[in-house]
Amino acid sequence: MSKSSPIILSTLNARYMHTAFGLRYLYANLAELQDQTKIIEFTIQELPINIVEQLLAHQPKIIGLSVYIWNVAEINNVVAMIKQIAPEVIIILGGPEVSHYPDVPAVTDLADYVISGPGEVSIYTLCQQLLNGERPEQKFIKGEAKPLNEVTLPYDYYNDDDIRNRLIYVEASRGCPFKCEFCLSALDKSVTAFPLASFFTAMDALLQRGVRNFKFIDRTFNLKVSTSVSILEFFLERMTDDLYLHFEVVPDNLPDKLKVVLQRFPANSLQFEIGVQTFDPDIQALISRKQNNEKTKANIAWLRENTGAHLHTDLIFGLPSDTFENFGHSFNQLIALNPHEIQMGILKRLRGAPLNRHDENYQLKYNPEAPYNILTTRDISFNEMQRVNRFARYWDMIGNSGRFINTLPLILESKPFDHFMRLSDNLHLLAGSSWKIALKRLFELLYTILTDEFKHDINHVKRVLALDYERAKLKGLPAYEQVNRSPKEKKQGMANKRQLSHQ
Repeated sequence: MSKSSPIILSTLNARYMHTAFGLRYLYANLAELQDQTKIIEFTIQELPINIVEQLLAHQPKIIGLSVYIWNVAEINNVVAMIKQIAPEVIIILGGPEVSHYPDVPAVTDLADYVISGPGEVSIYTLCQQLLNGERPEQKFIKGEAKPLNEVTLPYDYYNDDDIRNRLIYVEASRGCPFKCEFCLSALDKSVTAFPLASFFTAMDALLQRGVRNFKFIDRTFNLKVSTSVSILEFFLERMTDDLYLHFEVVPDNLPDKLKVVLQRFPANSLQFEIGVQTFDPDIQALISRKQNNEKTKANIAWLRENTGAHLHTDLIFGLPSDTFENFGHSFNQLIALNPHEIQMGILKRLRGAPLNRHDENYQLKYNPEAPYNILTTRDISFNEMQRVNRFARYWDMIGNSGRFINTLPLILESKPFDHFMRLSDNLHLLAGSSWKIALKRLFELLYTILTDEFKHDINHVKRVLALDYERAKLKGLPAYEQVNRSPKEKKQGMANKRQLSHQ
């Protein structure tokens, strides 16, 4: 039997490698209640009945659960089961998915209390009351923001297993000054920063414990350049071969002071997540997004050419007034900048997001089940939406994976969006799936499409595929190399391998 813990803080992460950063903040600020509290994390792949068993084994009086778009369905099942087995256990929900009353999911009907917004103060107050036998009448509680210099930092509560096996999230600031309507950060009033001295002390402690991969969750890391430079220089002074930093950056803000320090980082030590979303100025104006497109393009090009940073860029399909063709235009402009990755995001309905004001005018129709992905709009048919969904999946397999660096240019040529969509449509027709395609089978499908549909020269297709096939270290020959191979083709195959070995 597990040791009794009156308070359990829990959530279901999307993957084991993820950590619940928010739970550690709550725990860090529970003061004397820490001794009665335990953090327990699960993943959405685990069975709800097994999760319930583990939670109730601690004989809790209170269970607090963080609810997000990716785990709301599973948490609903967990809470429903707890209320059947142990209705006396008090359930407190928090997190973005339940923070926008009255626009809340059905799981809130099952809960005893729901805290919206920042929870460091409110969870402590509520748990104190409940453990003292008090039951506040108000179910929906607005979280109380605490000055960041008074918030106890959570970094001591990453354990050794987290450091060995999981992503370590950190933040130097909270909030966002921009009002992009598809994002919940549009609701923020301002940006506030943690005091750098205490932040650096915490980061140094993590480094001393062996953390080498830091994922900053700041929405606008490069907003205040002097602070960004200070943080980057802190890590430069402690640079090791395996240190890796991930930042989300404002795409059109890259002044010279920042460029100078970025060039000092070794290759493969930085990753920048760059939210482009769309290059269409009319859509940007409609959704209150302030973005200088020319500066954005120049900055991405500069980063690609002058730094060793990995550039992960984002586009969103399904925004109000966007069309299939117009989205393709944004994709083509981004492809021309040659980022390492283009994440093809499909618009999702976020509860509380200002974008929801456009639902009626632009006939935005969403999946009623999480993750509430857009299904159709006034300007985008369901069929077009499905085609782009498949495009996004195939793009991850081929464009973002890094496995097809020789073959991809042959696919994209002069019309990247049109040509890859054509490839995507044919892949779906031949494979019947956009999820489970073995890598060797993918090579064979690409050969068939590039030769039969695109009418490329057979020998040229074989040459570029052979280079990528060898890089992938796949065993055996693909089907197109096994059938009807002439002596000349066999000789050319050996030449391709020799050429690759010298690269």
